[in-house]
Amino acid sequence: MVKFKLLNILSTTDLHREKAKDYRNIVLLQVLIITCGLILSEPLLEDSKSEVAKLIISVFSFFGTLYAFLLWDLLRNFTKNRVLLLVFLVVLISIVSVGVMAEFPYYQFIHIANRQAYLLTIHSLLFPIEVTVIGFAIHDLFSGSYMTPDKLWGAACIFLMIGISFGSLYDLISIARPGSLGVTIEPGLPNYAECVTYSFSVLGGIDSGLMPSRLVRKISIMEAVWGGLYGVLIIGKLLGLPRNENYQNKQ
Repeated sequence: MVKFKLLNILSTTDLHREKAKDYRNIVLLQVLIITCGLILSEPLLEDSKSEVAKLIISVFSFFGTLYAFLLWDLLRNFTKNRVLLLVFLVVLISIVSVGVMAEFPYYQFIHIANRQAYLLTIHSLLFPIEVTVIGFAIHDLFSGSYMTPDKLWGAACIFLMIGISFGSLYDLISIARPGSLGVTIEPGLPNYAECVTYSFSVLGGIDSGLMPSRLVRKISIMEAVWGGLYGVLIIGKLLGLPRNENYQNKQ
């Protein structure tokens, strides 16, 4: 409630600062998640029940919870639709709560009989939220007449969010059709980590070494084309914007 009221009285400069802070926080967490995921995913693939793997899962559960909250916090900069914000908040809290209780490696608080249906539900609820935040962020990025720091952080945030979101989509496909990524991996965090790795391989133009299904390959082409197009549009947009002198004078 406090932030809803604050957003109504924030000046344009203050709003830019607020968005820049939110974008920056998400980017830093995204970099941390992606880096740790690439470096620490091997123990998960080897044995997800080992003590090292359990520790990694616990850490990533915390990161995931924080990332979900930051996405919702960022969304509050773009819309004052309280119904949408409340629905997304309830969905995210439900996803995080059920996910932690079902996936906590040291003690399983709830037992999921049909793990495939459970994971499909979780990702089916999470993916639309990610896409919605990306849509609002892109609209925000391409609006305005001046170059401000929030646009630079926003450009980085959206690019990383695209890679993570496509990773969620590949994971969703892999859950529905095991082996779609070209390799059968234990569902859950091990498979998700591999899907995110594959997604950023596509965005970076790097050969992942996998032989995914036809559906995944087609989506990969869409991701690669979108990633390249996004880079061109961002460069053209940001280079064409004048600096906001009023913002600079208040630093």
